[in-house]
Amino acid sequence: MKFIKYILAGTLFGIVMTKSEAVSWYRIQEMFRFQSFHMYGIIGTAVVLGMIAVALIKKFKLKDIAGEQIVFQPKEKSFPRYIIGGIMFGLGWALTGACPGPMFVNLGAGYPAMAIVIIGALLGTYLYGVIKAKLPH
Repeated sequence: MKFIKYILAGTLFGIVMTKSEAVSWYRIQEMFRFQSFHMYGIIGTAVVLGMIAVALIKKFKLKDIAGEQIVFQPKEKSFPRYIIGGIMFGLGWALTGACPGPMFVNLGAGYPAMAIVIIGALLGTYLYGVIKAKLPH
């Protein structure tokens, strides 16, 4: 029962993503074809809310589920890795019509083909872990 708040938050996330059409393959394709502002508005709102959340976490020195204080580490400046990673993420998003959050929402909404996308994402994550030491970081 101690994880009920996370289950409720995930359920709320799924409802908001579905009702806002952020999980819609057609909306995602409109975004990549520059035919609609809908998804850019959602992403922009998420970025602003994320900035506010990080500021609040820092200001109030909030703790994680294990009781440890959340600390943000400064990122390395490595332009090529962000470009390569962004291109790979964008291509995957454009080809599948879903980024990580909506993949699970779409599976829960009854689109069984998303299971293939989720398996591919998990395999890609595993492969990254295997070859991470050999990549330029």
